[in-house]
Amino acid sequence: MSELSIGKAVPDFEAVATGDKIIRLSELAGKNIVIYFYPRDSTPGCTREGQDFRDHYNKFKRQKCLIFGVSRDSIKSHENFKAKQAFPFDLISDKEETLCDLFSVIKMKNMYGKKVRGIERSTFLIDANGTLQHEWRGVKVPGHVEEVLESVKSLNKLQ
Repeated sequence: MSELSIGKAVPDFEAVATGDKIIRLSELAGKNIVIYFYPRDSTPGCTREGQDFRDHYNKFKRQKCLIFGVSRDSIKSHENFKAKQAFPFDLISDKEETLCDLFSVIKMKNMYGKKVRGIERSTFLIDANGTLQHEWRGVKVPGHVEEVLESVKSLNKLQ
C-alpha cells in the first residue's frame, strides 16, 4: 500500500465501528473527517484525549467535521470505553491493523524496557473531498484537540 501524503487522496477503506457500524470513507464525502489513533482503551492518556475530543465535539460538528477514534482494541472494549466516557463519536476497531498500516502509525516503542509494536498517537485531517490535509504524529495530548479544531476551521475557510 502506498504511503499517504499531504495533498493526496486517501484510499477508500472500510472498518468496523461501535454501534454496529461499518465506516466507509467513500460514504463520508462532503464532510471533513478527523481520525485519531490511540494506543489503548481506558488508559490515562487515551482517556484524556478522547475526553478532549468529546468536550469539543459540538465545535467540530459545527464545522461539519466527523471524528473517529481508532485503536486495535475489540469492539466490545470500544463499546465499554465509549459508554463509560460518553463519547458522542464512534470508535473503530482495527484488530487486523489495516488502518494502522494505511496511516503508518505502528511503531516500535519502549514499554518498561522492552521493545513492543504499538500505535504512535497520531491524528489525521481529511477534507470533504477525501484528501489528506494535515497530520500530527507523536501527539502530546494537552492542547492537541484545540490545534486540530483550529486546522478544521482554517480548512473550512479555504473551501
